[in-house]
Amino acid sequence: MEQKNSKIYILIVVGMVSALGPFVTDFYLPAFPNLVTYFDTTASQVQLSLTFSMVGLAVGQIFLGPVSDKFGRKRPLVISMFFFVFSSVACVFSPGIEIFILARFIQGFSGAGGIVISKSIATDLYGGKDLAKFFSMLACVQGLAPICAPVLGGLLLLVTNWRGIFGLLALIGVLLLLVLFRFHDSLPGESRLQGKLKERFVYYKEVLRHRKFMYFVLIQVLGMGVMFSYIASSPFVFQEHYHLSPVMYSVCFACNAVAIMLGSLSVVRFRSNEHALRVGVCGFMFLCCCTGVALCMELSVIIIEIVFFLFLFFLGIILPTSTTLALNLERQNSGTASAILGFLTFLGGGIVSPLTGMGNILYSTSAIMFVCCVLILVCTWRVLKMVRV
Repeated sequence: MEQKNSKIYILIVVGMVSALGPFVTDFYLPAFPNLVTYFDTTASQVQLSLTFSMVGLAVGQIFLGPVSDKFGRKRPLVISMFFFVFSSVACVFSPGIEIFILARFIQGFSGAGGIVISKSIATDLYGGKDLAKFFSMLACVQGLAPICAPVLGGLLLLVTNWRGIFGLLALIGVLLLLVLFRFHDSLPGESRLQGKLKERFVYYKEVLRHRKFMYFVLIQVLGMGVMFSYIASSPFVFQEHYHLSPVMYSVCFACNAVAIMLGSLSVVRFRSNEHALRVGVCGFMFLCCCTGVALCMELSVIIIEIVFFLFLFFLGIILPTSTTLALNLERQNSGTASAILGFLTFLGGGIVSPLTGMGNILYSTSAIMFVCCVLILVCTWRVLKMVRV
């Protein structure tokens, strides 16, 4: 009989490895202005390092999803963590912005293992309402990452420079490697992909043709597009436009991460995932308009923070429900489905992030958020109509 880890251990481990995504993107945000000065470059070039890390997160998931279906969940996770440590060290010793951007791509690619495989582990072990509950708790655990990451980054900048941030990322990778050695694979040998690995990639075409699945994926992608536009623009909005210190910016960012976590926790109180998604999208659209008006009118930083908090609360409702509804439709291809979900999510984020730096950052961020919200509303209306039919 195969050994199994406890539910608490699974939640903690899955939460930790899946939180690599937020740590890769959020941890060094307070150092953005410092990176511009250190590398003698532009804000768009520094934002490009965020873009490349998200492209790495996207491409890595497309590759590592099927690999985990073939070789199990543990081995790809351990190898991914090794390369995460290596790339973090490479960031520390980058002599120029070009090498730094390349190292960030590798860091994103290796961090993708935790994101895609964590969803597959959850799908291996749970289903239906249990899966929805697990994703809700997982979103809560993941919420700790964006809370801690920018705060720690801002505090670290008081005693060190940006290199210290990436040094700590390398240390986190080492600790995760040690924790993963106790993990018992959630995908038994008889359930793994038989035959050649390349055959697994054929399933991408099959999953991409599943219309309901792809509508839920698009909702997730557009929601994360809003998230990444906020992530990319927030250091410049709060620190340069409103002149907040790195520590105060980190506090605002942490409060907004709490909003996402509270929204995720509220999902279990709805009568169904479809109902939660409907409420989340309606509130999201309304608060998007409020946020855009507040940014364009350059209202006080307190008002900006309040509308961002409420706005991201409803995003917290949308993300776990769209994930659950999508993966419940493709349980037999969970690794491939998770890879598609993750790939498109971070690819979309990678495309959106540098767009916020074009022109007036307050106007461009408002425009991107509004377009994404309208498309989310359309996709939600279409897919829920299909579900009722």
